[in-house]
This record gives sequence, C-alpha cells and structure tokens, in this order.
Amino acid sequence: MSDRPGAAPPPAGRFVAPFVGGAVAVVAATGCDGTQSALAPAGPAAERVLTLFWWMLGGGVLIWATVAALAVYAIVIERPKYELDPTRWWVIGGGVVAPTVILTVLLIYGLGLIPPLVRDAPPGSLTVEADGVRWWWRFRYRTPDGPVETANELHLPTDEPVQFLLRSEDVIHSFWIPPLGGKVDMIPGRENRLALEADRAGTFRGACAEYCGASHALMNFDVTTQPREEFDAWLAAQAAPAAEPTSETAALGARVFLRSGCGACHAIRGTPADGVVGPDLTHVGGRPTIGAGLLPNNEANLVRWIARPDGLKPGAEMPAFDHLPKAELRALAVYLKSLK
Repeated sequence: MSDRPGAAPPPAGRFVAPFVGGAVAVVAATGCDGTQSALAPAGPAAERVLTLFWWMLGGGVLIWATVAALAVYAIVIERPKYELDPTRWWVIGGGVVAPTVILTVLLIYGLGLIPPLVRDAPPGSLTVEADGVRWWWRFRYRTPDGPVETANELHLPTDEPVQFLLRSEDVIHSFWIPPLGGKVDMIPGRENRLALEADRAGTFRGACAEYCGASHALMNFDVTTQPREEFDAWLAAQAAPAAEPTSETAALGARVFLRSGCGACHAIRGTPADGVVGPDLTHVGGRPTIGAGLLPNNEANLVRWIARPDGLKPGAEMPAFDHLPKAELRALAVYLKSLK
C-alpha cells in the first residue's frame, strides 16, 4: 500500500479471508465427535467444561474480531481523512477496554464453574484407585469383598458419581477422559481426587494428558459406561479367578507363561503367578486392546507384543521373548486370549 496522500486504499476483499477462515474453524469445531472428544460430553462435568469452552471461544472470537476490525480500519482508511483524536479512542476502547471487560467477565464465569468440578463424590460412592505407570494404567475397584484389579480397561456405572483416587508410580501423568470431565495430574507421592459421572452408556477413550516420556502418546485406556446391572455383572466376573485352559494349546501356553518367569511381573489369579510390577492379566483376553490401547486384542497382536514389546512401544520395560519358538509364542497368545 502506498503512503502517498490520495493513494487509493487496497480492496477490502483481501481482508475478508481471515474472518471467513475463523468462521469456518468455529463451524468445523462443532462437528468434532468420537470416543475421545471433549465436544461430545457424556456426563455433567464434561458438560460444564464444554460450556466454559464455548464461552471462552465466544469471548476470544469477539476480542479477535474487534482487534482485527481496528487493524483493517487502520489499513484501509484514507490518510487525508485520518483524525488523531477519534482514532485514539477507537484504539483505547477496542484494544484495551473491550478485551479487559470481556476477559474479566470470562474469568468470573469460569471461576464459578470450578467448585462443582472439584467436589468429591458422596460417601458410599463407588471408589476406583487409578495409578499411572510408564506407560499403562492400573485400576483397583474398592468393593466390600476386597479390591478388584484390572489394567487399561475401565468400566463405570451410569447415572451415579464415581470417586477416583489418582496416583503415579514414577513420573507426573495426567488422567483424562474427555467425554466425562476435565483432566487431573497424577503426581508421585501425592493422591489427587476426582469425581466423574456418566449420564449415558457408551464406549470412550481415556488418555494421559501430561508428557511423561517416550511412549506418552501410547498411554491410553478403554472406558465403558453401562447400566448398574451390567456393571455389577462385569465387576463380579473380574473378581473371579482365571479360567482353566480348555485346549492343549492353551495348556501349553500356561506352562510357558510360568516357566518363562512371566509370573514374576504379572498376576493371574488362581495360578502361582502373583507379580505386581506389570498389569494384572487374570482377564486380559476380554479386554478390547493390549499395550494400553495400542493394538486390538487378538492372537496375532499378542504374539507381536510378547515377542518385541519395545519395538511397538519405545521404552517399554517388559523384556522381549522373541527367543521363544514360534509354537510357544502362539501358545502363549492362545492362553492369554482365553483369559476372559
């Protein structure tokens, strides 16, 4: 643009693109959905977070539009008509006063949403201990008959609050189920608390939201919300010991499991395997995925995981068992898949 007096201002159309792009981005965001989308809430806490998001987005768009409009006005205004005093008030009002007022209103509104999000669940609610481990999840359900442990798989009853006790065994992790609520850090040596409630049945995906090392992006877990009767049936099945092998191949896999020292790290209730370092495998065959959401749970992927876990998940502490004969690897996979 020329600074010469009387020069024609640039065409206004060149400044329309940023506005159109911003509008398209907002519209596109409204279409986001999926098992890990915070824009498709499945609980009251997530509804509050989403409401805050829309208010923050609206305030941000309003501030952006105000400042962008002032910038466009300053660019296209004809210089001979430029008057200092009115323009100064436009800059002060649109660039200082308006953002300050909008941000203050959003701050007050956001602070008002926090108390319901950090309250504990009522006494007597289902309690789940959640431990973050590089790079998987340990869940323990507190029941009158004792704790029931599972790994990388979370089931929750609908229409009732659940109390989570969040801890970490190594580094800082962050527990997050986007469709159910906000994220909370898991800090070594400290227990944080979070209450969540699902208001509809469904299948969702949780994740670690704090960078925790090489396989941070591969640290996920499956979440199923279901009516109380179905949840009780699932929890009772999880409390039962492992089923006995029903085929020669599975029986061979059970022997290989114990002979290879897998029981030093993993527990399979009802067998001599009582390790506490790695995930509990008592009912691993019924889980949707293996490797903390890394792969679908089938025999082929179990063979891949057992043979070279560090090749699939960098930094995984489980040793490789690719030295075992292929027949024994397959037998191990068949045995583990049978544990449902």
